[in-house]
Amino acid sequence: MVSKEASLSDTISINGTAHPTPDDPRTSLLDFLRQDLGLNGTKKGCDHGQCGACTVMVNGVRINSCLTLAAMHDGDEVTTIEGLGTPEAPSPLQKAFLEHDGYQCGYCTPGQICSATAMLKELAADWPSDASESLEGKIALSGEEIRERMSGNLCRCGAYANIVAAIREVAEQGA
Repeated sequence: MVSKEASLSDTISINGTAHPTPDDPRTSLLDFLRQDLGLNGTKKGCDHGQCGACTVMVNGVRINSCLTLAAMHDGDEVTTIEGLGTPEAPSPLQKAFLEHDGYQCGYCTPGQICSATAMLKELAADWPSDASESLEGKIALSGEEIRERMSGNLCRCGAYANIVAAIREVAEQGA
């Protein structure tokens, strides 16, 4: 058992603010964000890593926050939807989702936007996907490429065409 004194030095940076890791090492990152920190933008969908509603970025890489323990992220930088933009100053993807009506009920939208933000960084770094024509060189942005990379994020309302259009617009603008 880890002593209380040892656990006090463990911190997770959430949207640029350091927070102590939870006392209970069994707390998922999702529950830590929602219950302990009150960051309710990250949604609990399936709680099994199958829907993507809980997608956040850890050190710039997208993950399902329901499948990881908060205690595993000591020293990491976690970015949630709240860390990407505000209603007054939305991120380029948040703006594009609004302009292209890339949501209907909005439940999956925070996970979709976090995933798309990380996906655009993957494309910029030329990380191939199963839909990429080649494992080397510049990745061609296509609807198929976007759909493959976003396949871990489900939209039960079926706004996929609008989501792809929003992502494509931001990617083409280089934002």
